[in-house]
Amino acid sequence: MPVLNEREYLEHAVKSVLEQDVDGPTELILALGPSTDGTTELAQRLAAADPRVQLVDNPAAHIPVGLNAAIRVSRYATVIRVDAHSELSAGYARRALETLERTGAANVGGVMRAEGRTPFQRTVARLYNSPVGLGGGAYHGSDHEGEAESAYLGVMRRAVLDEVGLFDESIRRGEDWELNLRIRAAGHLVWFDPRLSVTYWPRESWWRLARQFRATGAWRGELVRRYGRSNGLRFFAPPALVIVAVLALVIGILQLTGVLSGVLGIVASAVYLPLIAYALLVVAVALSGRRGLRERLWTMAVLPTMHFSWGLGFLAGVLRGAGDTVDASRLGSRNTPLP
Repeated sequence: MPVLNEREYLEHAVKSVLEQDVDGPTELILALGPSTDGTTELAQRLAAADPRVQLVDNPAAHIPVGLNAAIRVSRYATVIRVDAHSELSAGYARRALETLERTGAANVGGVMRAEGRTPFQRTVARLYNSPVGLGGGAYHGSDHEGEAESAYLGVMRRAVLDEVGLFDESIRRGEDWELNLRIRAAGHLVWFDPRLSVTYWPRESWWRLARQFRATGAWRGELVRRYGRSNGLRFFAPPALVIVAVLALVIGILQLTGVLSGVLGIVASAVYLPLIAYALLVVAVALSGRRGLRERLWTMAVLPTMHFSWGLGFLAGVLRGAGDTVDASRLGSRNTPLP
């Protein structure tokens, strides 16, 4: 479990791991980044209270670096990746081990069920769970078990991780997708089991969400530079939306200034149609379901934020690479407290 500034979430996440019922010994290794909100002290208390909890340092705070540090000191044949901002459902580990055995897969994952406590966080969670929000990945809500492109978090055979070389520490986001690409290229199976469920708590503010999605998009752009069409078509939808919006803005300015007029101006107006359709889609999503006014209003702000932040990051990542882009949305101490 990589950990950075998760004081309000860590204890619940650790509890959900230690309560897993499996045959045989277990351990939980926390890779501690340089937190500033008291997370490190809390982790030390949790480790002192239960000998199964071990601590390793992750001074760079990068997720794949922390994961690899934890994996290298681990002792057992199965590695279960967990997240400090999530909670494993009861029976998760046992079912995952059974699925590994039944399918012969190298990596097994389940459903990421986003949840929220505030109107904003509940809105983000609903869009995480919606095909309109993140869409495409089976772990965002599919109920069909089978072979998968990637796995959320992942329950992995240590021997396969050693074979393919652990996580790529040069990748800051999307490291799980890239690892699963190598696992599949080596001839192993990645499997999705919808019976496996992990509760995920999204970012707690609009600014944090925008920073997260921009960084994630930049690294997806970097992965496109490295691996091309191995990336699914769904990853190209947000940058296409950004490009259309920019074209519409340019054409609008040219029309207002009279540079573009007549038949050509009318034809060029077709660029507005995808944006009108997108705006109608956002409104339809906001009005769907039984939700309060605040959540409906937040939907109309959050959905475009997710798509445009991700798309802008993607284009920057494709054009110049992700470079040293990191997800800085966990910095600081403004996490939403648990009840």
